[in-house]
Amino acid sequence: MIERESIEKKTGKCTHEVVYGVTSCTPEKANAEKILKTNRGHWRIENSCHYVIDWNYHEDRCRIRAGHGPANITRLRRFAVGLIKSKGAHCVAQKMRELIQNTRLVFDYLKMTKNSCAVGCS
Repeated sequence: MIERESIEKKTGKCTHEVVYGVTSCTPEKANAEKILKTNRGHWRIENSCHYVIDWNYHEDRCRIRAGHGPANITRLRRFAVGLIKSKGAHCVAQKMRELIQNTRLVFDYLKMTKNSCAVGCS
């Protein structure tokens, strides 16, 4: 059993939720501390990756359905988010907005032009 309390930022409304989980692990392998750690690990991934991709690319509303298209577009989106994060951006959405507004910035950001490379680039 996990109890959650959250406050909606816009309205200030407080909600209380109780959720139950089921596992086939033994009590020794699935004590409360381990279950909580697993649950938090899941939401850390959800909030750091899935949420960012869905919010910025509207992935849940994507109409790509045929063949390998959905998997390939997801890989490209994850690659883009990973690249932005690897360059130290604090806010992926803000960096994406900056890059969308100026195509030249994308090439400079990726160091794909001669004048954006450090001395010694070929």
